[in-house]
Amino acid sequence: MRFTQFSTLVAFAVVACGGEKKSAASEAEAATPANTPAAAATAEPAGAVVEVKMTGNGTSMAAFEPAKLTIKTGTTVRFINVSGGPHDVAFYGDSIPKGAAEALKKGMPNPMSDLTGPFVTQPNEKYDVSFAGAPAGVYKGYCLPHVALGMHIAITVQ
Repeated sequence: MRFTQFSTLVAFAVVACGGEKKSAASEAEAATPANTPAAAATAEPAGAVVEVKMTGNGTSMAAFEPAKLTIKTGTTVRFINVSGGPHDVAFYGDSIPKGAAEALKKGMPNPMSDLTGPFVTQPNEKYDVSFAGAPAGVYKGYCLPHVALGMHIAITVQ
């Protein structure tokens, strides 16, 4: 009876582990998805970069710092999670310049939805939005999890 229990246990272990030996390279490949946001965000932008800090205490206060900025077309705005995350950046589709939606879509990698970037959850995690080809005007945005706390931003593109 002990032998039967032991055999059953070994059989379950083999099935659970896959039963075959994988190479270290294939295990690393399986553990690291090829198209992760972190892998996509490692390339540095070509033009000017302006940093915006995303802060908060997690309950009653959240902000973009600065909440208003002026940039030139082609600038990349780097949003950095400093505290109080998760944060993201989203733009109001009805309050951006005419023709800006397509430029923003091209400049916002890994979107969660239309004109909405992914959540940045870890301290010092960043998300870059490129304004390459963006028409001049004011781009009003917000942080989806903290919009009720007044976490808004206005980016003027010249």
